[in-house]
Amino acid sequence: MGFVFLRDEKGSSNENLRSEKNGKKHSNTKEESYPHIGISKTQKSLLSSKSLYNFQSKGIMPLASLYKGNSSSFSDYVSQTDDDWGINIEDEKEFLQLFKTKNELSQLSIYDKISNTYEKPFNLNEEKKELESKLPKNKEITDIHNFLSFKGQYPPLEKKCDIGNKNTDFYIVKVERFSQILQETSIDLNTLRKYAWNGIPDEFRPIVWKLLMGYLPCNASRREATLSRKRNEYLKSVSQTYEKGIKELDQAIWHQIHIDVLRTNPTIKLYQYETTQKCLEKILYVWVIRHPASGYVQGINDLVTPFFQVFLSEYIDGDPEIYDPSDLPKDTLDIIEADTFWCISKLLDSIQDNYVFAQPGIHRQIINLKELITRIDHQLSNHLEKEGVEYIQFSFRWMNCMLMREMSVKNTIRMWDTYMAEGQSGFSDFHVYVCAAFLVKWSPQLLKMDFQEIIIFLQSLPTQHWTYKDIEILLSEAFLWKSLFSGAKAHLR
Repeated sequence: MGFVFLRDEKGSSNENLRSEKNGKKHSNTKEESYPHIGISKTQKSLLSSKSLYNFQSKGIMPLASLYKGNSSSFSDYVSQTDDDWGINIEDEKEFLQLFKTKNELSQLSIYDKISNTYEKPFNLNEEKKELESKLPKNKEITDIHNFLSFKGQYPPLEKKCDIGNKNTDFYIVKVERFSQILQETSIDLNTLRKYAWNGIPDEFRPIVWKLLMGYLPCNASRREATLSRKRNEYLKSVSQTYEKGIKELDQAIWHQIHIDVLRTNPTIKLYQYETTQKCLEKILYVWVIRHPASGYVQGINDLVTPFFQVFLSEYIDGDPEIYDPSDLPKDTLDIIEADTFWCISKLLDSIQDNYVFAQPGIHRQIINLKELITRIDHQLSNHLEKEGVEYIQFSFRWMNCMLMREMSVKNTIRMWDTYMAEGQSGFSDFHVYVCAAFLVKWSPQLLKMDFQEIIIFLQSLPTQHWTYKDIEILLSEAFLWKSLFSGAKAHLR
C-alpha cells in the first residue's frame, strides 16, 4: 500500500477556480487545408495505418532530525513564514492575496520583492478571447512530424523556434539536423542526444522527447504498434479505475491529488481549465495505483505539466499556455493524456528514490549539493554555515520539484531538453550540478544577507524574466562543474 503526504484542508468548494466555457468548439467534420505542410485535414482514426511517427508509410520522516543547524533561528523564521504548499486553497481571500500583481519591483526592498512575487491567477469568468490555436493540423497523418517522411519537405522556416537567438542561419541548421535524423528508419540516440543538448526546436520537441524518454522506439517500423498498445493500455487502466466512479477511489489519495492539481501553475491559463485539471488528476491517480511503493508525493503534480504542455503543442497552433484542451476531439485528448502518463512514468522511474518513504534520493542530492558548493564557492559555503542556514531548508524543493517552482514552465521545458540529452542521470546527477550553478549565481546577494533574508530570498528568487539565454548559461556552467567533479571523488575531499 502506498502512502500519501497530507495536510489539513478546509472542505469548502473550489468552484471559483473554474468557469463555464464560453464560445463554440471547433467542428470535427469541417474540411480544412494546411498549405504549410501540404496536406488536408480529414476525419480519420488517430490510430490508422498512417499513424503517428510511422515514417515508412508517412509523511516523510521529520527532516529536522537529519540535519543540525541553527534551530532556533529557523524556528523563528518558520513562525513568521508560510511555504506555498501550506496554502489553504479553500480560503479564497488568503489564496488570492498571494498573487497580487507586482508594481515597481526595483523600488522595493528584498522582503517586499519576495512578498509580491506571485501574479494574480487568471479569472476564467471573464469573457474568453478568441485563441489563435486550432484543431490538430493533420488528421490524415495524425501528427505534425509525420510529414517528415515525405522527402524534401521540412518544417516551414517561418514557424516558431525559440531556441536561443533566432538567428536565421542557426535556425536553418538546427531544423535541417533534426529533420534529417528523424527521417532515419532507425534513429541513432547518441546523435539525437548530441543535437538535443543545446535545445530542440518546438515543432520537433514532442517526438524527440518521446524518443529520449524511451517511450517511442527508435525503429520506425515498431512505432505505430507500440503507441497503439501503450495508449490502449493506459485508457484501459483509466476505465477500470473509474468504472465505479470517484466515490469508490481511495479518498485520501484522490483528495490530495485534487487539491494539488487546483494549485498547479495558477498563473497559467491552460491549467485553470477543467479539462486540463481532469486530465492531470487521472494521470496522477493511475500512476499512484500502479506504483504503491511510492504513493503520491506532493511535487509530482508539477512534473507532469511540461509533458502535457509539450504533447498538447503537437495538435495546435499558437501558445499552448492559453489553449483550452476541451476544443480538441476526445480521441486527440486521450492520446495527449496517455503519452503524458507514460513519459512521466519513465521520468519517475529514473528518480524513484526521490519518492519512496523518507525520500532518500533527495537527501543524497542535498548532501552532494553541499559538497559541491564547498569546492565551487568556499566563501558562500562559509557564509551559509556562519548564518546557520541548512541546505535542506531551501534546496529540498529544488530537488523535489526539479526547480519548477523557481522557473517558468517554458524555461523548464528548455532545461529538460538538456536533462533528457544527458541520459538516465539527467534528472538526478546532472540536476545537482544545475542546482549548484543556480545557487552560486546568487552568491553576491547572499553574502550580504542574514539568515532570515537568505531563506526568504532563496524561496522566491527573481527569475520571472529569465529567458532561454539565462537557462543556457546556467546549463553551461553546470556542465563545467560536472566535467570537473563527476567521477573524480578526490576533487570533493
